[in-house]
Amino acid sequence: MFGKIVYINDSVAHIENLGGSAASNDLMNMHIIFEDNNQRILGEITEINDKVIKVRFLGEYIDNRYVNGVLRKPLLSSKIRIINSNELLTLIGTLNEKTFVLGESAIYKGFKLCPNVNDLFSNHLAIFGNSGSGKSCGVARIVQNLFSNASAVQFNANIFIFDAYGEYKNAFGKLNEINSSYNYKFITTNPTDPNDFLLEIPVNLLTLDDIALLLQASSHAQLPILEHAIKLAKIFSVNSLETENYKNHLIAKAMLAVLFSSETISNKKNEIFTILEVCNTKEFNFDSEIQGLGYTRSLSECFEIDSNGNFGESVLITDYILKHINDTLEEMLPPTDASYDLKDLAQALEFTLISQGFQHNSSMHDEAVILKVRLSSIINSNLNKYFIDKTVSVKDFIASLVNFNGKKAQIININLEDVDDAYAKVIVKIFSRMIFEFAKSCEKRASIPFHLFLEEAHRYIQKDNDTFLIGYNIFDRIAKEGRKYGVILDIISQRPVEISDTVIAQCNNFLIFKMTHPLDIKYIEEMLPNISADILDKQKVLQPGNCVCFGGAFKIPMIVKLELPNPLPYSSNCDVSACWKASTVSPEVNSTPAVPSNNNFASQNAL
Repeated sequence: MFGKIVYINDSVAHIENLGGSAASNDLMNMHIIFEDNNQRILGEITEINDKVIKVRFLGEYIDNRYVNGVLRKPLLSSKIRIINSNELLTLIGTLNEKTFVLGESAIYKGFKLCPNVNDLFSNHLAIFGNSGSGKSCGVARIVQNLFSNASAVQFNANIFIFDAYGEYKNAFGKLNEINSSYNYKFITTNPTDPNDFLLEIPVNLLTLDDIALLLQASSHAQLPILEHAIKLAKIFSVNSLETENYKNHLIAKAMLAVLFSSETISNKKNEIFTILEVCNTKEFNFDSEIQGLGYTRSLSECFEIDSNGNFGESVLITDYILKHINDTLEEMLPPTDASYDLKDLAQALEFTLISQGFQHNSSMHDEAVILKVRLSSIINSNLNKYFIDKTVSVKDFIASLVNFNGKKAQIININLEDVDDAYAKVIVKIFSRMIFEFAKSCEKRASIPFHLFLEEAHRYIQKDNDTFLIGYNIFDRIAKEGRKYGVILDIISQRPVEISDTVIAQCNNFLIFKMTHPLDIKYIEEMLPNISADILDKQKVLQPGNCVCFGGAFKIPMIVKLELPNPLPYSSNCDVSACWKASTVSPEVNSTPAVPSNNNFASQNAL
């Protein structure tokens, strides 16, 4: 079938096609060997016609070891043959304690691709493909295969799956049946089963950066406001006389500033009453009793305006306020073990607004009010139940995440399907930031690896303004620094064009399922200069469940067919036909909808 080499052009050899038109398309993408003396060069068949077979050079076998790239082209007299089994196994690997089965070669039936676990999972991984191309099933199969390898027990694995749609619970729920040492933990916004865990984030672990992102801060002027509010929330978390005196001090200072302002007397009264309405204590509220000479007045009565247009008890008010001002309290430091919730933060934010004099600075007041409204919106929504009042360290919190009823969980599935995209992104960033900080704090670097699988990664890893606002984007930072600390990103997306280019540029391995959108294809081509046009062409016509694998874990780019996972994830399409034919109506659906009488729908339906 293979004749002599007619000529060599760049990295392509043109070979006589002795089989003529009988040369089957089954040869396409097969690998052949150019052999002469002690040299064996690997090539891939890229084109066949009646007269010529074109082969692209890939690499060379040196001492039974494959090396990418060709320094010297083969001789025109080289012997040409199909790759043999031993040479193929050198490329695709064999199953042992350091490898796992990824899938079956789509070209070489019966041969399994077994990449080295370290080569694939010690670097960032990207999995791209259209909806319906098999990404979710592929991810489930890959993780199942990792834990099904009888030659290696992955007891210390820490795989965090951030699940946009709750797809993976079914796929990993029976992990314990593979090995009794394995455990799967499902953390969700909506627990329905006894072994489900409610998503909970201790507020005391939130940093200024976290809260700025949570409240969608958009300017640097908002950061000192939040920083001061966090400080006050921590101070107020301690129920003590000193804390109460500090609150009184802040209210008194705010009221004094109003009293000595240039506002009209009626405006002063309104501002002071506003302060007492949002920030009050036993000593400062509308009903607080103030002792005069032989009489008492409530605080609100002291601000009644007399016939001269002044506060009737201005001297009494001033003395009372000055008695509660203590500037030494300004140096009070927040406790290191503070415990508070978002409602406490909201109260602290109110004290921040009055204590910093923002009511007389329109621009700062507007910035603060925006934060106040957004915080109030979160408190009054379902999101509030996910942010809890609990004193815990980052180390203990991470330990609690991987704890499943007293046992070590290897897969931690965090389901965010009930959370709006804007807040889901922030929650994933918060978890990622804490995991990254914990990994950095380990005495032995990269001793506890963490894998962050981000399903629908374009929801989270975006080109945000985080760097402008807080100086960094956590995903960009993990992409650039995470590998040396053992924090690895595994991004799964159908729209790579929407993902941060910094993250994609740091990925070392790629599994690309079928993709057809020209912008995504062009983006990958531009972001990955080493990707060949041949790989891009291959992925356009892949069948569901097949992907092109390339990167540091693979000797050469290969098309791999992944088996269906068992069990399957909840990622299948809706069975419209079966639903339409169902004999009973779902209880969620009203079986007798009202039909408007002013159209002919009823008569058409009767037909």
